[in-house]
Amino acid sequence: MAGAPNKRQKREEYRKIHESLKAGGDASAGSRIALPKKKFYRQRAHANPFSDHALEYPASPADMDWSTHYPAFVESKPEAGAPCKMSKDVEIADIGCGFGGLLIALSPIFSNKLIIGMELRFQVTDYVVTRIAALRAQNRDNPQSINDGPGLYQNISALRTNTMKFLPNYFRHGQLSKVFLCFPDPHFKQRKHKARIVSAQLNAEYAYVIRPGGLVYTITDVEELHQWMVKHFDGEEAGDARELWERVTQEELDEDPCVKIMSEETEESKKVTRNGGQKFIAVFRRKENPEWPH
Repeated sequence: MAGAPNKRQKREEYRKIHESLKAGGDASAGSRIALPKKKFYRQRAHANPFSDHALEYPASPADMDWSTHYPAFVESKPEAGAPCKMSKDVEIADIGCGFGGLLIALSPIFSNKLIIGMELRFQVTDYVVTRIAALRAQNRDNPQSINDGPGLYQNISALRTNTMKFLPNYFRHGQLSKVFLCFPDPHFKQRKHKARIVSAQLNAEYAYVIRPGGLVYTITDVEELHQWMVKHFDGEEAGDARELWERVTQEELDEDPCVKIMSEETEESKKVTRNGGQKFIAVFRRKENPEWPH
């Protein structure tokens, strides 16, 4: 009796389905498209952000072609070699998106905004991209997709990149309104702290790509990491960045649906809930740019 197909074979099967859907495959088959299974895309939980991953990335935001990510939002196709013109800009980023639970949950809440998941691990990114393609196919005939614009899940996508190195290559100054940092790698050892996704240097980059009034959402089950993030956004470790960030009050958090979503919909948040762990949440608002001294 033949054994079950190995993981690589299953990923290749899902990838072929995904490519077929991107190429405009049989729309009537949408409801029969199965979602990919995470067990075929498992990868080490952590990736070294300082390694050379031979990543492709745009030289500048103007060179980034978003048309393959959001084909329903393509406005026009310019001359050969130039990116397509989009009807909307990407406005929300989930950095370290994992298996895409937050993207899926945010999609119908922000149906008029483009949301991108950014992930360093290849197989995990592959899973998210395939999952989104399957969800789009399954919902092609959904009344909401027909009557309310481009359709369900057309506004989300994912790409493989290293945001610690290339975040400003993707987004213009002040382009983003929300950035999510959900359960980032804690890098417990002190010599690894330089690899944390929150630091004085990286917070300056977040301040560059997030518009005044925009928000950075953080959540972790590691209290020491939570304290680190708070200190580096508006505490004694923030340095000059303290002039650019202020912490959102608890009253505002209670009214923000994004807080509830990121606390419940990511794979890590569900794991913490199952294990009875704590979740530490902090959200920071981008202040108006300080005035230049006279």
